[in-house]
Amino acid sequence: MDFAMGILGQLRNLLKSEFIERSVPCQIRHGCRQAHRDPMRTAKHIGLTIPPSVLARGDDWVRAVKNATKTIPIVMTGTGGDPVAAGLVESLARPGGNVTGLTNLSAELGGKRLELLKEVVPKVARVAVLYNPTSPSSVREVKEDLPIAARALGLTVQPWEVRDADGFDKVFAAMGKQRPDGVYLPAGPQMFTNAKRIAGFALKSRLPSVYGRKEAVNAGGLMSYGADIADSYRRVAFYLDRILKGAKPADLPVEQPKKFELVINLKTAKQIGVTIPPNVLARADKVIK
Repeated sequence: MDFAMGILGQLRNLLKSEFIERSVPCQIRHGCRQAHRDPMRTAKHIGLTIPPSVLARGDDWVRAVKNATKTIPIVMTGTGGDPVAAGLVESLARPGGNVTGLTNLSAELGGKRLELLKEVVPKVARVAVLYNPTSPSSVREVKEDLPIAARALGLTVQPWEVRDADGFDKVFAAMGKQRPDGVYLPAGPQMFTNAKRIAGFALKSRLPSVYGRKEAVNAGGLMSYGADIADSYRRVAFYLDRILKGAKPADLPVEQPKKFELVINLKTAKQIGVTIPPNVLARADKVIK
């Protein structure tokens, strides 16, 4: 819900900056716990016949909402994979249909996160990746994107399937026996919802971990690298502003993130016995001590 309030705050600033006074009705409804299980059912649950536009996080959500409506504008918030490969838009320059917004460069960023993990812990060789096998975007990232980047870095990706919240304890127990050298957490509603739990396991197991969202680092994860959330809020608000003024999603090019942030938890680094190289620390946008 924080992401929606952040975006609406930026939209309000846009309207004020243009001396526009208008009342924009808003309903915030979510279903992260159900979305990864049955996105279509969740999309219908949140109600798609009332709003002038819909914000959707992640490929599964966007696909579900897109299947439920061909007329209501859908704005991607930058938490999914490649929207062209996922069949959500025709191209980044000319989306077509009723979907536009932000994409987060998951393939490129996944490689960058692995690179950071290798830079911080040079001896890392096996990286455990937790993912939801029912999420097409997560499967594509784990099965196609990450292995290419991993091979270039001399790393081996160890995929671990987690279908629901009850599956984490079983996976944690198995991972404890195989002892990977690090943990990577891809995007997705299920992983985001359980990020604190995963960060706690990594901390307890003294495993360096890397994430796409800084919330996991605030919860005890080692580091994160991803699009700057505040900047993403501003860009999503821009799309909403244009749509409210009559622009069609088909005519608004999909944007890739321009600002990124690296967050490092030095407290966690000390607890798991990892020394962050000075050159990496100097690049950090935020350091938790």
